[in-house]
Amino acid sequence: MNRMKLDERIVGVDDTGLREAARALREQLGVWPVPQPDAPRWRVCAEPALVAGPHDIALGALVLSEPAGAALAIDEGVTALTLGEARYRFAGERPADWLAAFVAYLDCDFEPQDALCAALSGERGAGWPLSLDALPRIDGLPTFAASFPGCPEKLGLYPVVPNAEWIDRLAALGVKTLQLRIKAPVNADALRGEIDAAVAAGARHGAHVYINDHWREAIDAGAYGVHLGQEDLLTADLGMIASAGLRLGLSTHGFYEMKVADHFRPSYLAIGSIFATPTKVVATPPVGLTRLGRYVDTVAGRYPTVAIGGIDRVALPSILLTGVGGAAVVRAVTAPADTAAAVAQLQEAFDAL
Repeated sequence: MNRMKLDERIVGVDDTGLREAARALREQLGVWPVPQPDAPRWRVCAEPALVAGPHDIALGALVLSEPAGAALAIDEGVTALTLGEARYRFAGERPADWLAAFVAYLDCDFEPQDALCAALSGERGAGWPLSLDALPRIDGLPTFAASFPGCPEKLGLYPVVPNAEWIDRLAALGVKTLQLRIKAPVNADALRGEIDAAVAAGARHGAHVYINDHWREAIDAGAYGVHLGQEDLLTADLGMIASAGLRLGLSTHGFYEMKVADHFRPSYLAIGSIFATPTKVVATPPVGLTRLGRYVDTVAGRYPTVAIGGIDRVALPSILLTGVGGAAVVRAVTAPADTAAAVAQLQEAFDAL
């Protein structure tokens, strides 16, 4: 596959200095994996009239007519990126080289919101944001003053399973962190019963059980924690979860969502999907190992991290070399005929560190 040249990502900008700065920053970022054949080829356009396709980002436009796909508006103190119906707003001053950095991150095939978040970073080392604090503040998030209890820095093997029977079976094998993810409960009573049974199984075996999505039932059952996706931040009562003393894990897929999650100070961050997986459909491309390592470095010292998505026994050692403290698995424990042997093999990767 022919990769788009960096200069081709800047359209209608007659600025040699911008191109040179973008090339210099791109060199700082180092070798980056070749994108998938169907990966979007994002370009930055100087004005809306030059936008020709759905992956062209027009500078300075709030509303674009078809077939434009994106707009980047620069207002006083706010930089706003519009992608279809999604709007990403960043507050604060922009570094002098932010546009060159934006192009450089796009050339690494980051999603535009993540490329822009990194480009607006106030501090960069070798071209990369040095920490979550260096990333720009997300504009428009609600005030949140509550806090969640901490959890172990190294969460280790973290199976995500569909019912309480699996929680009991794996906890009996010594797995200490588990998540119950019920995708389509039969009815409210069955859901509550399954969550109660999962929490009880964790208590019997000294395991920590997180409940995916169903935070009200998790509070009622006295679960150790709740795991939520980014979309759940719009509907879940995070203050109630915190007041109940439950831990909170949040899913993230890149710099932008990591910064959103940081606003709510969760107990841990899940990063993924690392590889393509049939168990969960996500809108963003797989993160991959190189990007995972970069994200882990960005949150180092702030939150425990868990990699999730398509992880099996073969991939696990490489996953752990990124410095991530936990690995969420599904089929790696539920598919093998010998569950005990599968768990033991996965645990060996953690023991080898």
